[in-house]
Amino acid sequence: MQSRSVSLAECPCARTVETVGEWWSLLILRDAFQGLTRFDAFQASLGIAPNMLARRLKHLTESGLFERRLYRERPKRYEYLLTAKGRDFFPVIAAMLAWGNRHLAAEGVSVLLAGRDSGQPLEPILVDAASATPITSDNVALIPGPRASEQMRQHIAAQRGLRPLSPSHME
Repeated sequence: MQSRSVSLAECPCARTVETVGEWWSLLILRDAFQGLTRFDAFQASLGIAPNMLARRLKHLTESGLFERRLYRERPKRYEYLLTAKGRDFFPVIAAMLAWGNRHLAAEGVSVLLAGRDSGQPLEPILVDAASATPITSDNVALIPGPRASEQMRQHIAAQRGLRPLSPSHME
């Protein structure tokens, strides 16, 4: 990790960006969720240079998002299958798709998520697993986790964003 401060090294957002935040990695993951598994299929879909695709697939595999599996012996050919860790990334892709449709599709939406059985468009939201309450920046606060360093605790305490509003701010 290239982080310079302990708070960045501890930050789950910084670690996620380091793992999957590169342009091609996100698009490779997007295509994997559509069923692509083979090098040539990713290359054809993305128009990416073979050396770049090989580097990105290697990184995603080493990071545990893909499992590389031999599917042909002569010549050796591999497919890249999403692991449980990789499949857990799907809500991020769904959220990016929804955000892009909402804010970057001035000429109209070209891709939607739809229920497999119903075919009806879906609008993803992030909800709390225990209560099914939608999670928004208005109703959450960042708090230190059990392994947070003192520096991280101070960093969170100093931040104004994602903290409950005091009654004086609600007027």
